[in-house]
Amino acid sequence: MRAALCVQAGGPEVLEIRELPIPSVREGWSLVRVKGAGLNRSELRTRQGHSPNVKFPRVLGIECVGTVAASTDATLPVGQTVAVVMGEMGREFDGGYAEYALLPNSLLMPISTTLPWDVLAALPETYLTAQGSLDALGVVPGGPGRLLIRGGTSSVGMAAASIASAHGIETAATTRRREKVDALTAVGVDHVLLDDGGSLADIVRRVWPHGPDHVLDLIGTSTVLDSLKLVRRGGTVCVSGSLSGWLIREFEPIAMIPPGTKLTAFHSDSLKGAAGAPVLQRIIDEVQAGVYRPNVDRIFDLEHIVEAHRHMENDQATGKVVVLPRTSRSDL
Repeated sequence: MRAALCVQAGGPEVLEIRELPIPSVREGWSLVRVKGAGLNRSELRTRQGHSPNVKFPRVLGIECVGTVAASTDATLPVGQTVAVVMGEMGREFDGGYAEYALLPNSLLMPISTTLPWDVLAALPETYLTAQGSLDALGVVPGGPGRLLIRGGTSSVGMAAASIASAHGIETAATTRRREKVDALTAVGVDHVLLDDGGSLADIVRRVWPHGPDHVLDLIGTSTVLDSLKLVRRGGTVCVSGSLSGWLIREFEPIAMIPPGTKLTAFHSDSLKGAAGAPVLQRIIDEVQAGVYRPNVDRIFDLEHIVEAHRHMENDQATGKVVVLPRTSRSDL
């Protein structure tokens, strides 16, 4: 089988297309024929060498969609469509950047769908993270509140905006690039805020004088303290992204979290396997019904994985980048 192997830590060029043996099925695991895989910033950071527990060479990819090719689980018949996210996929064991992936049975989420593979591949990690983050914030259909999304043109940001718009939530989202305004408007953002590096507080107050009720911070460590000042007193900030890294240095909770304001987080590992299957199926149903509007930025074939990583690393994407092992439309 063809696979994109990360041979060592480094730039995009350390991803090499290799011919590898198709893994043999073993007890407790299933072989999945990969039909598509979404790209994620965490894979970029792993490739750069920021995941000390990852040993190279490794096939990266924390998510994929495809069909069961062989399984030791009788409830997973050959041909069953499945999605898989997290659970140390692409880190402790090989992930989705390949034509086949050997994965723990417990991670497989059987799903029913009529979506093409490229659209389906854009959903699992992105939409599960978006939904889990909105749940952590307390954003519910028809509920009150104003939502600010920081990092709006990330794949999770656009997914969260799509879900919030369908819920009838007034939503604002930030972007650093004027050319991405229309993409945010297209997924239902009410107020697009250009973050030019100046005072975001001034821009937000023009829209909401008392601040947003909820802030979904996908930039992360460099902006979370500012988000705590932006949200209205008693509101909630949820950190679900690491676009600026993983650690907040010199963080003093008592001094930096305003009284009554809540700081929470979401990690998609909590919606892997059986926990995530019904959530993902509901998301897929909403996409099929045209309620949610997923944004696929670009589709690359596996041979162009280096170009795909460069595209992601240079912040050129607006929404989700998807890799397909084969790009023939007959295979979608």
